[in-house]
Order: sequence, then structure tokens, then C-alpha cells
Amino acid sequence: MDSQWYEFVLLPLLIFFARIADQTVGSLRLIFLARGMKLWVPILGFFEVIIWLLAVGQIIGDLTNFAAIFAYGAGFAAGNYIGMVIDDKLSIGTVIVRVVPKKDVTELIAYLTSQNFGLTIMDAEGARGPVKIVFSIIKRKDLRAFLDAVNQFNPNAVYTIEDVRTVSDGVFRNRPKRSIFSLNSRQSK
Repeated sequence: MDSQWYEFVLLPLLIFFARIADQTVGSLRLIFLARGMKLWVPILGFFEVIIWLLAVGQIIGDLTNFAAIFAYGAGFAAGNYIGMVIDDKLSIGTVIVRVVPKKDVTELIAYLTSQNFGLTIMDAEGARGPVKIVFSIIKRKDLRAFLDAVNQFNPNAVYTIEDVRTVSDGVFRNRPKRSIFSLNSRQSK
């Protein structure tokens, strides 16, 4: 009975969690690669392949264990999802946001400028006539605040967001530095 418990419960669980770990690390490795973070890519790749070899070794040992095979696939899927969630939480990198507002942009521009977002505004011709296009290169961690302002001052504006690999210069929002030694760093500023 103990060998069946190991083969159909414990081993699939170990494979499932190993695949989550290796695929999460792999997803982050690819994200860091796309963002040009050269130091982290080989380090993550090292751990990814070791975990993968351990998981695959267990599957190859017995290709008739469908619980283990299912756990392998489920771990792969869950690891992809977890990697994306971690990427969103880390908010590493820079993006360019292009906004094509549906109405006057005066208040939006004033607010974003007051929040220290660097903006480039262009006159353009849209499908329904003249429009303004607002461009901004921002840190991903500031994206939510930027989009909240767009939605507040110009609901239904059309916007696109793209990852930027390298930025040579620009005006970026100043964020207060937080001390890791201060338990209440938000109030100390």
C-alpha cells in the first residue's frame, strides 16, 4: 500500500511542484532576457534546468504513471501562470504608453505633469479628425497610476502599452526612496 501511495500521490505532487518551480523560473528568465537583464538570465537558467532534470527524470522512470504525467502537465501550466503573476508584481522595466484621447487633454496633461510624468504631445489626424497623441516612457511600477489618471480625466481614451528594452534618457517620475531599515518608512517621509 505504501508504494501505491508514493507512486500515485506523493510522486505526482513532487513532480507537480517541481514543474511549477522550474516553469516559474523559466518564465521569469525569458522575461528578464527580453528586458536585457543579462546577469539574472544565466542564474535563473541554471536553477531552471536542474529542477527540470529532476522532474523529467521521475517521469521517464515510469511512463505508465498517468497521475505523474498529469501532474507534470498541470505543473507546467501553473508555473506559466505563476511566472506571469510574479512578473506583474515585480513590475520591472520600462514601457511606452501612447494615449489617443477622446476629448480635450488639458486637464490630463496638467495632472500627469504635476505627478512628474514626462510627456510628449503631438497633433495628429485620426479617422474622425484632428487628435492629440500623448506619449510617455514610464517605469512599469508607475503604469497603474498613469492609467488611472488617463481613465479619470479622459475615459474611453485609446491607449497602447509596449515594453521598452533600453532608454537612453528621459523624465521619470520621482518616487520616494524607502529604507529597508525603517519599519514605518511611508510615514517617515
